[in-house]
Amino acid sequence: MGSISAIGSSVTENRMALMEGKCGIGPLELFSTRYADLLPFGEVKISNAILQQRLHAEEPGITRTTLLALHALEEAITDAQLTSATLHGFDTALIGASTVGGMCLTDELYSDANKHENGSAYLSSYDCASVNLYLQKRFGINGIVNTINTACSSSANAIIYGARLIKNGLAERAIVGGVDSLAKFTINGFNALHILSDDKCAPFDEQRKGLNLGEGAAFLVLEKEEAVKDKKYYAELTGYCNTNDAFHASSLSVEGEGPYLSMKGALDMAGIATGEINFINAHGTGTENNDLSESRAMIRLFQHVPPFASTKSNTGHTLGAAGAIEAVYSILNLIHQEVYAGLHFAQPITGTGLQPVQTFAKMPLKHVMSNSFGFGGNCASLVFSR
Repeated sequence: MGSISAIGSSVTENRMALMEGKCGIGPLELFSTRYADLLPFGEVKISNAILQQRLHAEEPGITRTTLLALHALEEAITDAQLTSATLHGFDTALIGASTVGGMCLTDELYSDANKHENGSAYLSSYDCASVNLYLQKRFGINGIVNTINTACSSSANAIIYGARLIKNGLAERAIVGGVDSLAKFTINGFNALHILSDDKCAPFDEQRKGLNLGEGAAFLVLEKEEAVKDKKYYAELTGYCNTNDAFHASSLSVEGEGPYLSMKGALDMAGIATGEINFINAHGTGTENNDLSESRAMIRLFQHVPPFASTKSNTGHTLGAAGAIEAVYSILNLIHQEVYAGLHFAQPITGTGLQPVQTFAKMPLKHVMSNSFGFGGNCASLVFSR
């Protein structure tokens, strides 16, 4: 596993911050936007120049999105001890996800789109697949390479896609994950929807005001059980499902039909009962629609809703990276038998009464669910088992 977010530049740093209840949401320092002094964000406090130097990525036209992805991918590859020969093999797949990709360079994109002469060095970076194309070339990956964009469930679906490749004999291993960086493109877009909070987000709170955008990346290495042998491994992906409630372009159905079906489908694949889920890393964006829909779906599915919380209160909503970052957090839950507090909660939503975990705690965990629900009703749920 490899991860970078507003609360840490490695998996270990992320875990320590989660244990301490650290919130990485605050004023922008490295990104220029008219909303810098008006809204809080989950910003990675490492400049592009430092990332380029650390990663030896000095090529012209490289974007912050690609730099964050490279940072997390290198940690995952090192952690999994994947050799160059393994990466070059045709049986190693790379499935990455992003919602904004190289369009994080919104001003440059606008300028390039209005030029009649040759464009800037960033022309090739605007492509949706530009991040994975760079990683493919950098590491000499010859297996299947694909990019997924299903909004906020993008990297959860990248994990599902990688698992399916392995299950169907199209890859021996899959490097899966996602990345997004802060961009005017997304900041202005979410602001137009009036769902950005001017305070730190409060998932599942009655007085929630909206979400905070964040940035980050995470990658995981999947292998089939027979191939693991004496290698270090953290958990098993036992269940997964993606659904679409086809309700609205930017909202979930009021009753949470998509979330209900994705959670139920993941449980069915895992072959476990609802009572066997010990913890849920909820999607929990802090918006009025999402938290109410997810709450209703959990109440409908679970006779007794298990302990749950949203780590977006730590990192902000990292969009296409969220599913992978929170998959890492869910696996950390299992490895260390611990759950992390949902921050900024004060009062349950009227009509649901659900309260997220509010303090760091050690508890026995065998199965953890991670939810990622996106625009257009794109819903994905993953079940990780000890």
